[in-house]
Amino acid sequence: MLLCIRDETPSGQSLHEVSVEFLTERITVRELIRERVHQEVRAFNRRDDGKAFQGLVQPTETERVLNSDKAEPRFRKRAPIDWEAQFARALDGFARNAYFVIVDDRQVESLDEEIAAGPSTKISFVKLVPLVGG
Repeated sequence: MLLCIRDETPSGQSLHEVSVEFLTERITVRELIRERVHQEVRAFNRRDDGKAFQGLVQPTETERVLNSDKAEPRFRKRAPIDWEAQFARALDGFARNAYFVIVDDRQVESLDEEIAAGPSTKISFVKLVPLVGG
């Protein structure tokens, strides 16, 4: 089953959309995050278009530098991003409320909460931005 996932601001502005494939209709929030991160990183690692990674969580500073056009010439060959490290960052972000997940207009509270996903299921990841100076 293919699910469309939107990244949004708290005001509802769409930042990014990604389609993620799932084998079953019942998934946990943890599985949703895992599969999203895995597919985003896999797609990025396969690309060779020079575009920056755009995903749920950003790679480490080292990975960003190695994959930027500002990298030293000896590092110009783009280093693959580790999806498992990205997944761990995404789980940490959920725990710290760096973003929250809305499924069919209802916020999910737990990584172990089950979602009954179908073609009309609406999933949004709302990314919270820290206030400057606060």
